[in-house]
Amino acid sequence: MAFKPAFLCTASVGSLMFAAMPVAAQTAADQTATPAGDAASAQDQAPADEEIVVTGVRGSIVGALNVRRESVQIVDSVVAEDVGKLPDNNVVEALQRVTGIQVTDRAGGEAAAVTIRGLSDPLTTLNGRNIFTAAGTSFALQDVSANLVKQVDVYKTRAADQIETGLAGQIDIKTRRPLDFDGFAISGLARGIYSEQADKINPNVALLVSNRWSTGIGDIGLLVNGSYSRYEYRNQNVQSGALVPFLTADGPRPAVTPTETCGGDNPPASFVGLERLFPTDCRVVTAANRFGTTWTPGLDRGLSTAAGSTLNINGAEIPYYLSRDAVISSDLYGKRERPSVNAALQWAPNSSSVYTAEFFYSGFRGNTSNNLLFTFADWWGNLGSNPGSTFELYDGTNIIKSRRAGAVAGFNSADYATNRTDSYVYALNGTWDVGTGGKITADVTYQDSTNETAFFAIRTSRGPLDLDVDFNAGGGIPAYSFGNPGVLTDPSAWTLGELYDSGTRGTGNAITAMLDGEQKWDDGFLRRIKLGFRYDNRDASTFVRDQGGAPLGTNLTALGEDAIFTNANFFDGRADVPSSWVLPDAAALYQDADALRTRYRAVSPNLLLSDQLSFTRVFDINEINTAAYALADGELSLFGRPLQLQAGVRFVAIDTDYTYFDRTSGAATRVSTGSSKFLPSVTARYELTDNLRLRFNYGETLRRPAFGDLNPNYTLTGDLSNVGFGTGSAGTATLAPTHSKNYDLALEWYFERNSAIYVTAFRREIDGLVVPLTIREVLPNNYLTNNYTEIFNITRPINASDGVLKGVEIGVTYFPNYLPGPLDGLGFTGSATILDSTQTIPVTDANGAITGESESSFFAVSKFSYNATLAYDNGPIGARLSYIWRKGFLNNNEARAFANPIGMWRKPESSLDLQLTWNVAKNIGVTFDAVNLTKSKQQNYYQFGDVGGADQFNSSTLLLDRTFALGVRFSM
Repeated sequence: MAFKPAFLCTASVGSLMFAAMPVAAQTAADQTATPAGDAASAQDQAPADEEIVVTGVRGSIVGALNVRRESVQIVDSVVAEDVGKLPDNNVVEALQRVTGIQVTDRAGGEAAAVTIRGLSDPLTTLNGRNIFTAAGTSFALQDVSANLVKQVDVYKTRAADQIETGLAGQIDIKTRRPLDFDGFAISGLARGIYSEQADKINPNVALLVSNRWSTGIGDIGLLVNGSYSRYEYRNQNVQSGALVPFLTADGPRPAVTPTETCGGDNPPASFVGLERLFPTDCRVVTAANRFGTTWTPGLDRGLSTAAGSTLNINGAEIPYYLSRDAVISSDLYGKRERPSVNAALQWAPNSSSVYTAEFFYSGFRGNTSNNLLFTFADWWGNLGSNPGSTFELYDGTNIIKSRRAGAVAGFNSADYATNRTDSYVYALNGTWDVGTGGKITADVTYQDSTNETAFFAIRTSRGPLDLDVDFNAGGGIPAYSFGNPGVLTDPSAWTLGELYDSGTRGTGNAITAMLDGEQKWDDGFLRRIKLGFRYDNRDASTFVRDQGGAPLGTNLTALGEDAIFTNANFFDGRADVPSSWVLPDAAALYQDADALRTRYRAVSPNLLLSDQLSFTRVFDINEINTAAYALADGELSLFGRPLQLQAGVRFVAIDTDYTYFDRTSGAATRVSTGSSKFLPSVTARYELTDNLRLRFNYGETLRRPAFGDLNPNYTLTGDLSNVGFGTGSAGTATLAPTHSKNYDLALEWYFERNSAIYVTAFRREIDGLVVPLTIREVLPNNYLTNNYTEIFNITRPINASDGVLKGVEIGVTYFPNYLPGPLDGLGFTGSATILDSTQTIPVTDANGAITGESESSFFAVSKFSYNATLAYDNGPIGARLSYIWRKGFLNNNEARAFANPIGMWRKPESSLDLQLTWNVAKNIGVTFDAVNLTKSKQQNYYQFGDVGGADQFNSSTLLLDRTFALGVRFSM
C-alpha cells in the first residue's frame, strides 16, 4: 500500500512541452510519493520522461518550483513540507521565503501581516473559496494552522476565472483530501515551542487520519485533520514620545500672562525660563493659536530642527527647543490558542465524476495583559533656578537629547483584552467529465464566523517625581530614571484612576454558489473555452459596548494583594530603564468585573454592571456580488516554438445595503450603493527554448472597501494625555472600490533539472486608493469618552489617492548534481525584490478641506528585500538555514498633532531561522526549529527629510521573541 505522508511532496520533472493549461495547474503535491527516508540522490540521472520522486527538504523546494513552471499565471508556492516542517509558527511565516513577499508585525512571537509586492490586501481563499473573519472582508491568515495545509499558492497575476478582489494578488490555501491517498493513512506531530521572553514551553500538536475504500458504488474516502496550538508570549517595548516645542529665555519674551499660555495651562510660580507651547491649538496643523503661531507637520517635516529656529508669537520671533513629551514602557503578557479542524468526504462513483463534502473550522482564543508605565517628560514641574543647565542638545540642532525635570507627572495603566473567533466553512463540490475534453464543476459554500473582544483597563496615578531622561541613550533606545525609584513598586504611592470598559462583537455569514464549465481540444489554435458564474450573498453585523468610570481617588492597596501585580526583569537588561513597577492586576480583576464596576458606580452612577446587557448595534450590511466570466486558451507556432495565449473578461456587479445605527439617538440610516465593472485579462507564454520561457500578463483587479470603513458612526477617545483634544474615527458610506491595472513580464530559465533562475518586472497603476483624512470637529454633549471633551480630531477614509507600484523580483533555485559524497543534497534557494512606489496624499486646511496634494511611498513597502535559504537533504538528515532581510519602510502616518513629521518609519528587519530533521526510522522524524537566532528588534522612528533619521528621531523599540522547538513526526 503506497502512502503519501503529510510531510512529503514529489515532483515530475520530465520533458515539459505543454498545450495551454488551466490556471489551477496540477502540481507536484498531487502526484505519487514514496515514504520518508528514501534517498533521492541519484534522481538526476534518470531518463528525461521518467517520473522522479523527490522527498524531504529538497522535494518541497523543487515542488514549489514546478508549480511555477507548469502554471499559466505567475505563481509561487509553498508545498506540504515547506509549511509543515519549516521553523514557522503559521502560514504567514511560511510565506516569507516566497519571492516578492514581505512580512511585518512580528510581535507576539509570530509574523501577522503579509504583503505581496508591497501591497497589503491579498485575497485569501481556501481551496479556491473566498473566506472571511466575522464582519470583516478578509481572513486572518495567521489563524490557519500550518499543520492543516497541503499547499499554498501565491498568484501574482490573475485570470478571468479567479475572484477579482485583492490588488496584491491571491493566496490560495489547499487542504488535504482523502482521495489524495491510496488507502489508509495516519500521520501526526507533536512539538514543544519555547518562548525565550515569556520563559514558557508551548504545545503544537496535529493528527491526520484518512482512508479510502473501493465499493460497489465507487471509491469513497474520508479524512479528518485536527490541530491545536497554544503560545504564551511577552512583548517588551520602550518608547520616546513625540516632539513638542518649548520657548526659551533667550530673545524677546511674549507679552502674555501665565493664563494665556497656549492651551490655558497655568505653570506654577517656580516655573522660569523654559515655557512649553502647550495644547490646544498649538499642535494642530495650519490652525493658528491666539498668538498667531502656525506650523504644518507633513510626511517628512515638522517644526524646523535647526539651531536657533524661532516661532512668531505676538509679532516677536521667539527661539524654541524641541523635546519629547514622554517616555513610555509597555510590558505585555499574552496567550493565544488556535484549535482547527478540516474534514473531507469524497465519493468517486466512476472515473469521470467526483463529489466532495468539506468542513473547515478555525478558532482563535487570545488574551493580553499590558502593563503600561507612562511618564510625562514635558509637564509643568520644578526646573530649578537655571533651566538652561538641565538639558543637552544634539549638536547643531535645537533638539533636546537629554534633560532633568523636577516634579513630573505620570500614570500606569493595566490593560486586559480578550479576543475570540470561531469560523466555519461548509462546502459541497461536484466535478463531472463530459464527453471528450469537457468538464463541469459546481460548488456551494456556506460560511459563518463570529468574533468577540473585550477591553478592561484601570489607571493609577502617582505624585510628582524628579526625572532624568536620555531620549536616545544608544541604538534608538531611551534611558530614564527617577529620583525616588521606590515609588514605582510601592502600592501605597498610587491612586486608582479611571476605568475603561469596552467590547465589540462581529458576526458574518455568506452563501456562495459557483458553476464552471470548460471544453478542451488537443490540437488547432483554440485549445480551451471556459465559462463560469459566481453568486455571493454576504451579511455582516457589528455591535459595541463602551463605558467608563471616573477616578476613584482611593489607594491602590484598597484592591487587596490578590488584585495587585508587579512585573520584573523588564527589557531583559538591554536598556537603562525601570525594570519593575506596580499596578492593578487587570486580568484578575476582569474575572469578577462586576465587583470592580460596583466600586466605580459610587462616582459614575451610569456605569453598567453587566457587559452582556450593554451591547448596541453599529451596522448591518448585506452585500451581493454577482460575477460571470469567459476565458479562452489558444496555441500557435511562432518561429517554430509554441506560443500559448489566454484571454478573458470578468464582469462583476456589487449591490450593497448598509444600515447604520447612531449610538446616541438609536436612529437608523440606510444607504444603498451599486457598481459594476468589466475586468479584462490576457496572458502569453512563449517557449523561447526547451528551458527558457517568457510570460506576459495584463489584468485588472478591484479592492472593495472594508465594511468598517463604510460605517459613518463616530468612535471617540477622550483627551487621555491632556493635549487639549480627543481623537476619533468614522467611516465614509460612499467609498468606492479601488481599481488597479496590472502588468507583468517574466523570463524564466530552467537551466538544470530542479534548478532555475527567473526575473519578473511588474507595474500596478491604482486609482481611488483609500487614505485617511483628519478634520477637527466640535462634538458637544457626547457621552462616548471618559475624559470629557468637545474638540476632536476625526479621521475618515476617502478615495483621494492614486498610485503607481513598480518593481523587479529575481529568484533562483539551484541543486547541483555533481557534489560528492556527504555534500550531495546541498542546494540553495533565494530571491530579491526591488520596489518603487508613489501615491498622492491630500493636503488639508484646519477644516479638513483638501487644498492640494503631496506624495508618499506606499505604506509597509520596503524598496529592497531578499531571502536566502541553504538547504541540505541527504539520507536521514534534512536541514535548512534561512535568512530574510527587508529595508526600512514607511509604516504608517500619525495624526498632525505634534511638532514631528506624521510619517512613522520602520528600521530594517531581519530574521535568521534554522530547521533540522532527523529521520530516526522510516516513518518517524525528530525535528528541531529555531526562529530569530540573532534576537532582532522592531524599531520605529520619525523621518525629517534627510536629517537625523533614526538617531535623533527614534520612537519605539520592541524586543522580538526568540523561539526554539523540539518535536517528533510520524506516519504509518
